[in-house]
Amino acid sequence: MSRFRKITVILAAVFITLALLFSISLVQKKMNSIIIENKLTDTDPIKNAPPIVAFTTVALGSFRGILADLLWLRSITLQDEGNYFEMVQLASWITKLQPRFAGATAYLAWNMAYNISVTCSSFEDRWRWVQRGIELIRDEAIQYNPADPLLYKEIGWIYQHKVGNIMDDANLYYKNQMAISLMKAFGGPEPDWKKLAAAPGNEKDFLEKFPPEDLFWKALKGSGFNTVAKLEEIFRKEGQLPEAFTKILNNSAKAELISDYFRASWLRSVFKLDPSLIYRINQKYGKLDWRLPEAHAIYWAELGLEKCPKNADISLERMISQSLKDAFMSGKLLMVDKNNFQSIITVPNMELADAVKRTYEEAYEKNKSNSFKSALENFMKDAIVIFYNFGNYSKAQEYLGDLRKEYPGHHLYRLPLDNFVLREWSEDVQSSTPKQANDIISGLIFRSCYYLAYGDATAALAHEKLARLVYNRYQKDQSASLKRTGLAPFNQLKDKVTQACLKNFPPALAELLKAQLKIEQTKTPAPADEKNSKAETVQ
Repeated sequence: MSRFRKITVILAAVFITLALLFSISLVQKKMNSIIIENKLTDTDPIKNAPPIVAFTTVALGSFRGILADLLWLRSITLQDEGNYFEMVQLASWITKLQPRFAGATAYLAWNMAYNISVTCSSFEDRWRWVQRGIELIRDEAIQYNPADPLLYKEIGWIYQHKVGNIMDDANLYYKNQMAISLMKAFGGPEPDWKKLAAAPGNEKDFLEKFPPEDLFWKALKGSGFNTVAKLEEIFRKEGQLPEAFTKILNNSAKAELISDYFRASWLRSVFKLDPSLIYRINQKYGKLDWRLPEAHAIYWAELGLEKCPKNADISLERMISQSLKDAFMSGKLLMVDKNNFQSIITVPNMELADAVKRTYEEAYEKNKSNSFKSALENFMKDAIVIFYNFGNYSKAQEYLGDLRKEYPGHHLYRLPLDNFVLREWSEDVQSSTPKQANDIISGLIFRSCYYLAYGDATAALAHEKLARLVYNRYQKDQSASLKRTGLAPFNQLKDKVTQACLKNFPPALAELLKAQLKIEQTKTPAPADEKNSKAETVQ
């Protein structure tokens, strides 16, 4: 080969090599951007990770994937065999080995809350598995992946659908257990969220409120608890400060401060609920009943939107609007069954109506999805009936007027208010859910109380009879599935709605109703099922 040809070949090889290196560089830059954008590596340190997660991330390296695969195989084998004893621990280990793999955690949580739970005949066991699913996401996965919207969607869905819906035969048990456990932490039906939001956020800030010479320390030692941790442990066990401590402290303002801190700490550490966010949500939408699952679905969806502003999921917005609607329909808890956990009584939370309407409108403007527009229309139709049932005729007329403006050619919306509601009633009773039936019956009882307070006993009796008619019709239609979709005994419903009227009517009207009820009681003896009710009121 001549010298010239050798030089030509060498130059050509160098040129080709440089061209290939340049091409590889361009491709590598693109691949790196994809890796960073989709978080395909675990190079970033995991914040708030426990030591075991930090250790496995660094020490095991790429072998973590192999070990996780073995645990997956073990988990699948055990589930096929119907052996669930190790499932919770296996799920926790898999989450720790693959802390960035949110999809795996979401599946594991869903599997426990849905698939495994329904294999249990005991409602207590079912609730335990639902809780384990919630805890896997809430207590572990979100701590490792606070900016992944999938996790917020999955935990919100468990609250909204599994606990809040009626598809599971044990749904009433779930709702009762959830409300009872939260009421213990709340110290009653609901705490003062503004005060809890203002309480110290950690033990250091809390202790700064009490200098060494403060009576707090004397009360702590004198009551035999010695440490703040021990006092907090007793507080969580009893749901209040022990009498031995408060007697020595003898200062109601300080006792209130201590209780507020302990309750806020309880909510943050056990339920992972931030009172500050709850207070902001109440300010944004209206006062939610935080004993009910719909409020918690809204909480996690709101937190997801807050933590993932650049990666927001439209599903979170849908969850908020849907759960707000459900909270409007039956978002105020009147009664839980603390003995048998078999019934629960709720009524509409009507102060949320405008917030629901606004949320649907904002979601539609942002996403231009017809699903939000049709959902808004259906909500307004339901809201009109509920407003009418509970005597808020002006609000019902306002919403009907809004529908007429939005759909000027729709013949149904041209009907007078009374005729529109009667038509909706007939459809709702035929195909109603427990919430819809409960709302119709509660609304009729409310109107019965209203007429009774004004001395129109005939109209009051007519509305009570209609409420009984709707109740009996619904129970008859649901006879094959009363355990899952049945309502509480009619006289329990009547009693709780009547008590709510006495509490919420203007004072003068409440006194008139109380007087009329006394007159009616002298005429009619209390029904047997009302006397023998084992349920307990919570408000």
